[in-house]
Amino acid sequence: MTTTPLLQRDAQSTAYRVAAMLIGIGTVHFLAPKPFDQIVPVELPGTPRFYTYASGVAEVATGALLVPRATRRLAALAAVALFVGVFPANVNMCRLWWGKPWPMRLVALARLPLQIPMITTALKIHRDS
Repeated sequence: MTTTPLLQRDAQSTAYRVAAMLIGIGTVHFLAPKPFDQIVPVELPGTPRFYTYASGVAEVATGALLVPRATRRLAALAAVALFVGVFPANVNMCRLWWGKPWPMRLVALARLPLQIPMITTALKIHRDS
């Protein structure tokens, strides 16, 4: 696929923004793991901390791989898989927070549709890189 320099710059800029987001939130999984532990579905085998750390590693690694152009296309697909993979935790967060005050419920609910633009952005990075 041939892309124009402007399209390549746009894809790079978008990739850098998604990379920064993933590396940042992935790092928080290690610095403050408890909130992440609390939304891991209890139905999953193993400990919540395992999933918190595993998703943190996946986020940091995917973010790092989005930066170099050579790995960007594959990393963008990994980002799609990651965004789909963490969706059950976001659904579980809604379930767990349903009895909390409305502002907290709205935050939990807002996370669900936000997965869609995150996935479509990762697909756009893949397509344009």
